[in-house]
Amino acid sequence: MKKKYRILISGGGTGGHIFPALSIANALRRRLDVEILFVGADDRMEMERVPAAGYPIKGLPVAGFNRRNILKNIPVLLKLWKSMRMARAIVREFKPDIAIGVGGYCSGPTLKAAQRAGVPTLIQEQNSYAGVTNKLLARKAKKICVAYEGMERFFPADKIVLTGNPIRADLRDRSLTQGDARRRFGLDSDRATILVIGGSLGALTINESLERGLRRLTEAGYQVIWQTGKSFADRARAAAKGLKGVVVTPFVTDMTAAYAAATLVVSRAGAGSISEMEALGTPVILVPSPNVAEDHQTKNAMALSSRGAAAIVADAEARSLLVDKILRLASDPKTLKAMSERIAEMELPDSAGRIAEEVAQILQA
Repeated sequence: MKKKYRILISGGGTGGHIFPALSIANALRRRLDVEILFVGADDRMEMERVPAAGYPIKGLPVAGFNRRNILKNIPVLLKLWKSMRMARAIVREFKPDIAIGVGGYCSGPTLKAAQRAGVPTLIQEQNSYAGVTNKLLARKAKKICVAYEGMERFFPADKIVLTGNPIRADLRDRSLTQGDARRRFGLDSDRATILVIGGSLGALTINESLERGLRRLTEAGYQVIWQTGKSFADRARAAAKGLKGVVVTPFVTDMTAAYAAATLVVSRAGAGSISEMEALGTPVILVPSPNVAEDHQTKNAMALSSRGAAAIVADAEARSLLVDKILRLASDPKTLKAMSERIAEMELPDSAGRIAEEVAQILQA
C-alpha cells in the first residue's frame, strides 16, 4: 500500500514567499500521496491566500526584528518565544514526515522545531544572498534548494541543489497576445506600456517616483499600469487624474496579462518577482528595497545586471532618476531586446517540480 506522506510547509509574509510555497505544494500533490499543512505568520497575507488555494494553515505570532531600535525588539522576542512553543506543538500534533521552509518570519521557528523533533527538513533559499535564519538551519537540513550559483559560500556544498524559484503556473500562458493583454486593462493595444509593481505591500519610493513623473511618461506617449499597494492607492489616483492611458490598482489580480502587456517593467528585486521575469523574458528596471535583511535585494539585482539582464536604480536615487531611466530604456528597442534575451537565459524551468523531486528522494530514502 502506498504511503501517504504528511508534509509541513512554512513561510510567507509576502507574495514572493507564498506563491512559490503554493507551487511546491501543488507539485508535491501531483507527484505523491500527501497531506499538506502550512504554517504562516498569523497577521500576514498567507492566512488568506493559502486557504483560498485549498490548503489548511496555522498561524504563529512571529514578527521581524527592528534593526533600528533594539528596545522595540522586546515584544518581538516574546512573540518568538511563543511561536517556538506553538511550532513545537504543531510538529508534535501533525507528525510531519518532512518540513519545508520557503522563507519569511515563521520559517525559522517551524523548521527549528521540526529539526529538534528529528523531522527531516528542506530549505528553499530564494535569494542570491542567504539570510541568517537559513544559514543557522542549514547545518541540520537534508537539502538546500537554491536559485543562484555560488551559494557554497553560505551553505555546505554537498547539500545544495540548483533548482531555481517556483513561479505561478498561470504566468506561463503564452496564448495571450500583447495587444489583447493591454485591452484587458482598457488600454490602447498598440501603445508601449510601462508596468510598475510596488509589490503586494506597495513600495513607497517607487510610488513617489512615479507620482512625480507620471505626467512626463504619458506626455512621452507611454501607457502605465501602476500597482500601488493599498496605502498609496488614493495618492496614485490623484496623480493620475485627468491623464489618459493610466491604470491605477492597489493589487494586480491578473499578473499574466500585466506582464504580457508590458514593454518594460519597474519592480523591487525580490527573488520571486525576478524569477517570474526570468521565465517571461521581461525587460526590467530593478529598484532594490533597502529595508530587507542583509540588503539581499541589491545582491539579487546585481546578479542580473552583471550579465546585462536588468537595469538597476538605487532606492535612494529613484525619486530623481527612475523616470529618466524609464524614458531612456523604453525608447531603446535594441537594448530592451538584449535585456529580454539575457534575463530569459537565467531561467531554471520547472523549479517546483525539481524541488518536489528532492522532497520525494528524502522521503523515500
